[in-house]
Amino acid sequence: MSESTVLVTGGTGFIGSYACEDLVEQGHDVVAYDLSTDTHILEKLGIVGDVTVRRGDVSDSTDVARAVRETDADRIVHLAALLTNTARDNPRAALEVNVEGTNNVFEAARLLDDQVERVAWASSAAIYAPPHNYADEDDWWVTEDDLVYPDTLYGGTKEYNEHQARVYVEDYDLSLVGLRPTVAYGPYRETGGSAFLANIVEKPAVGESFSVEYGDQEIDWQHVRDIAQGFRRAAFADESDLTQNVYNVRGELATVREAAETVEGIIPDADVEVSDEGELPWTQRLDMTKAQEDLGYDPEYDLESGFRQYIGVLREKAGLDPV
Repeated sequence: MSESTVLVTGGTGFIGSYACEDLVEQGHDVVAYDLSTDTHILEKLGIVGDVTVRRGDVSDSTDVARAVRETDADRIVHLAALLTNTARDNPRAALEVNVEGTNNVFEAARLLDDQVERVAWASSAAIYAPPHNYADEDDWWVTEDDLVYPDTLYGGTKEYNEHQARVYVEDYDLSLVGLRPTVAYGPYRETGGSAFLANIVEKPAVGESFSVEYGDQEIDWQHVRDIAQGFRRAAFADESDLTQNVYNVRGELATVREAAETVEGIIPDADVEVSDEGELPWTQRLDMTKAQEDLGYDPEYDLESGFRQYIGVLREKAGLDPV
């Protein structure tokens, strides 16, 4: 008998599939609720037979509530969203999916509050202002209390969701825990504003050359399995341990150049050309003290071990020798 039934919205997507994997490994019943029923990532992770896939649309309030009720889910991990580039190209759809969809999940939890114990949901580091809005020193880190002023529509939808989450906690006494992940990497990522960074790993892994800008720009590289464990911890943390409505979570901070050098350390003949052209608009220096203290979040992957795992999967798929 499993501990819980967890409904994962966006459950056939990149982070969603890994969240399903993490929850299955912890012995929970998992329902992947998604508009797409393409299970290729779940299949690659070897868990497609362990997950119930239910087609659904988070922007349809009736469908969300029905899915939660009919699956008897007592936890929801809400990941479904249109990411940065898609949101920019489809602003109305971004509001329907990201804002109204999140409201539909919160409403389902409110209406079924005798059933649903917790919603863990995805905010984003994109809610922060660009880096120049914070301290100039080399040792600055942003906490959950620092300036929130996103410069993308995607970040704006996440900022609004933090507001509505706070209202649902204060007015309806719901248990909602938001996380602000940074740049997710790992096998099978295909979309999102930072997806281009995957080529730093993916091209050299299969013997292709790659040129990248932003060499001196810092990125917080967060392995997708660490993000997955963060959402599981957010879904199951004891209410008495929580001091925040939303938590920063991160991986390892490194410049794009340092990331390329890490790849070259794993694959000595890698051909990666790095320039310092361009500037990234993301604030990546997230202080995650609260997540460590309250949720027990502790990243398992540093850059070297995360990239090595990622490269191993890619080389196996391409029929190349392991590294």
